[in-house]
Amino acid sequence: MNSIEQTDLLFPHITTLPEDYEALFPSRSLPTGTKVTRLGPSPTGFIHLGNLYVAFVNERLAHQSGGLFYLRIEDTDQKREVEGAVDAIISSLNYFGVVFDEGATVDGEIGNYGPYYQSRRAHIYQCYVKELIRRGLAYPCFCTGEELEAIREEQEANKENPGYYGSWAKCRDLSSEEVQKRIKAGMPFVIRLRSQGDLKRTFQIHDGIRGLLTMPENNQDVILLKQNGIPTYHFAHVVDDHLMGTTHVVRGEEWLSSLPIHVALFETMGWPLPIYCHTTVLMKMEGETKRKLSKRKDPELSLDYYQSQGYHPIAVREYLMTILNSNYEEWRAANPESSIGDFPFSTDKMSSSGTLFDLDKLNDISKEVLARLEDEELYQFLLEWAKSYRKDLVSLFLEQKETMLHILSMDRHGEKPRKDLIYCSQIFEFISYFFDDYYKIQDDYPTEVDYNDLKPILKGYLSTYNPIDDRTQWFTKIRELSTQLGYAEKPKDYKKSPDLYKGHVGHVSTVIRIALMGRASSPDLWEIQQIMGELKTRDRITKAIGLL
Repeated sequence: MNSIEQTDLLFPHITTLPEDYEALFPSRSLPTGTKVTRLGPSPTGFIHLGNLYVAFVNERLAHQSGGLFYLRIEDTDQKREVEGAVDAIISSLNYFGVVFDEGATVDGEIGNYGPYYQSRRAHIYQCYVKELIRRGLAYPCFCTGEELEAIREEQEANKENPGYYGSWAKCRDLSSEEVQKRIKAGMPFVIRLRSQGDLKRTFQIHDGIRGLLTMPENNQDVILLKQNGIPTYHFAHVVDDHLMGTTHVVRGEEWLSSLPIHVALFETMGWPLPIYCHTTVLMKMEGETKRKLSKRKDPELSLDYYQSQGYHPIAVREYLMTILNSNYEEWRAANPESSIGDFPFSTDKMSSSGTLFDLDKLNDISKEVLARLEDEELYQFLLEWAKSYRKDLVSLFLEQKETMLHILSMDRHGEKPRKDLIYCSQIFEFISYFFDDYYKIQDDYPTEVDYNDLKPILKGYLSTYNPIDDRTQWFTKIRELSTQLGYAEKPKDYKKSPDLYKGHVGHVSTVIRIALMGRASSPDLWEIQQIMGELKTRDRITKAIGLL
């Protein structure tokens, strides 16, 4: 039986030729120098910060060059697929401003180079595998799991490199008659590459991030098609990136060890290599040491963490750009009003060692981003967050929109706007005292104030409280109340002569603040009362007195 007869026996249903697919998916008509990139997540139900990190690199490379960025779903491992995961991936990426020009969408597929789900492209992969077998560059392997395990154990005992290669490749040199016999007997098989590589030889390749790499050739007869006819990632991505015209492949450094396999596959197929760009692992500090972000230990690895907490997508994007390109912060300082799309992104400025993720720095950037939002824009952002993650707050936000706008405007305007709002869940916790259903006493009254003075302070405050007082009139009354009860009118007086006073006016003000808001610190107390109104202010103070 010759090779053509063998391919027909293995793939009788495949009648399409490789040249048919080359004609169906011609080279893209794009200007010279433009880049075509892709994101290829697996629909496992967990989309993480690393996916977003890589997505931003791909998006910038493509769109900055006037090229194209597409989404391909790499779902060949259907045992791990989670229902609804694709929609979750797309919606999460859309939330953070990742825009695809082509590929899978929640409403179907867009583009002329699909299908964009690898599980729907089996016939394409099988066509190319059939051609490799015809050319003697691939072969069926009938080894069972037990046989492969026995090979591995013997290799370990002999201290030889593990894998299926050379003399260890038991099915590599089966006769055509033996192959025919096993196929007709219904023996299950995979298709393996007939490797031409030698570990004693090396090759060089330019990585878009890491520069020139020197690596040993691949000598493994890797699996191309599994027993179910579905390809491995190794083979699928090579075929897809070729037919879809991918010019740059951005992926994590965990794929570096597989690079010799992928180079070998491109060379075997006779196709030009895309430029591989291997990003670094996202790290975090734990004590004095760095470690890799962990799905189990670090909730901030999941993109859902940022959405559920209510981080503004612009803040996350701004932060990730600071760790993607070392010169971004300098550029942003010089171009504070420019769009992030104006930044000249370059893989040359990306780190080739571990990238440190700093949640505190993200929070600082988030403060700056939210401080620049208009009150209405911030309100709408909070409302949309509540619709997804705090449905109990939606009616409250809608019914009290004007109050919310007044609350959100506190101290956020002027030459030195406050910058303490970070994300939606923190913002609501910060302002929750305005709403009776969420009001609670969080802090203790100041220790500088004698317990027996608490009621006199609050009663005295109520007796002079007038909602039409301006800020000066209001604070003058608090000062007068303080001196009447033996507290210094000014903090510096108490600091200078602590034996003469019980405390100072700030301690008295804190008593009033805790009674009204349940916490010892807040924005401007006078303005808070103006928003609350007279009835709520008097009611809160009265109830606080009743609890003493």
